[in-house]
Amino acid sequence: MSIKVETPANPITLAIIGCGQRGNAYAQYSIVEPSKCKVVAIAEPRIQSRALFANRYGVDGSLVFETWEQLHKASAKSIQTTGKRPADAVIVAVQDSMHVEVVEAFAAQGYDILCEKPMATSIEHCLQIEAAVKRAGIIFGLGHVLRYSPYSRAVTEVVRSGKLGQLVNVQHIEPVGHWHFAHSYVRGNWSKERESSFSLMTKSCHDIDIVCHWFSPDTPVRVSSFGGLQHFRKSGKPLEAGDATRCLDCAYERQCPYSAKKIYLDRVALGHTGWPVRPLVDGIPDIENVTDALVHGPYGRCVYESDNDVCDNQVVNLQYASGATFSFTMVAYTTLICERQTRLHFTHGEIVGDMNQFTVTDFRSGLTTVHQPSPEASTSGHGGGDLGLVGTFVEAVRTRRQDLLGTDITEVLKSHLTVFAAEHSRKAGTVVDCVEFENAARRAWDGSVQNSTASE
Repeated sequence: MSIKVETPANPITLAIIGCGQRGNAYAQYSIVEPSKCKVVAIAEPRIQSRALFANRYGVDGSLVFETWEQLHKASAKSIQTTGKRPADAVIVAVQDSMHVEVVEAFAAQGYDILCEKPMATSIEHCLQIEAAVKRAGIIFGLGHVLRYSPYSRAVTEVVRSGKLGQLVNVQHIEPVGHWHFAHSYVRGNWSKERESSFSLMTKSCHDIDIVCHWFSPDTPVRVSSFGGLQHFRKSGKPLEAGDATRCLDCAYERQCPYSAKKIYLDRVALGHTGWPVRPLVDGIPDIENVTDALVHGPYGRCVYESDNDVCDNQVVNLQYASGATFSFTMVAYTTLICERQTRLHFTHGEIVGDMNQFTVTDFRSGLTTVHQPSPEASTSGHGGGDLGLVGTFVEAVRTRRQDLLGTDITEVLKSHLTVFAAEHSRKAGTVVDCVEFENAARRAWDGSVQNSTASE
């Protein structure tokens, strides 16, 4: 459903914590819609990235910080001396494991918060964030960007209309992309569970979320899951690669689909300096800097000689309280890069889509219609979902209406708990009761809070 957005008298002001790919993706809304929001403060440890970001968004030097702690301290001083916060809202785009401490700190200061997905990397931290958000009474958005693209909103309208009857089954696939998986989940920041989280959470929590959103108010009651690390390990290394541990030293490099030279250097040579090249260096990437990163950094390592441990393929099966079912597949080995394919089966029709367009077939009338998203989808990532999320969040902040986001902190937590339950099923080899899983998590959390309070 489209939301009517009125232009505010003054733009909503934003502080961006983490000026990497996701921070930039969200901050871009201030350039597209400068009358609606403005970036006024940032925190970013990388020197050149910080300077480039501040220059691009016109951030005053007095509100440019190296760490989120420095921004938080300056905010506390401003609140104490003037009674005002430096910004209306904070966008949290730091590494996943840092979300809990940053959200808790700024929620306590009364900031409305948009947090990149996943909310946190452990059940305990997710519950901590829920408690912090409820305690502060703030507007809270989560980077489940799939909900906010023109494509998904159009699908949601059809689902909610009821014209196809009851939703009985959904089949959904997340084709990560062979080299994208190598970039992010073998060589990159999300390659090791102990340093980030499992790949179903870091990559696909918003896939589980959007389908749960379509089934709502129906709720998941049972989940099972299977998967593992199938190929990106020592045993998968081609014999022709020999003892090479880095792509630039490998005789097999030109035949390897995961060659770092192909993924990064060949792109730079063609003038492409955006993702996936930009994360390799601090500042604007060029041939010299990217080559140095491949010689010395993790992105130049052989994918078969890396220390990654997260799943490269996984299936999840969910049953809902109504008896409806949902099957999900996340797989690395695809040509498509994150262009999900979805089939929704209703008692009187079906929807078949691929994030670019979808067809609706009504069994009763026999009519099939093709739907395409708005042209605005081309203006940002995730089919327009990035800017769609920020635009909705900004309007929610301006109007003080959490409902505009179509979700709240408790629903966000429930969809995360469903993902945690699926991963528990995969590891334990058992079907998990979703309701009992949540109840057990909350009991454990309540017990730890009580123990912590008693020891103080």
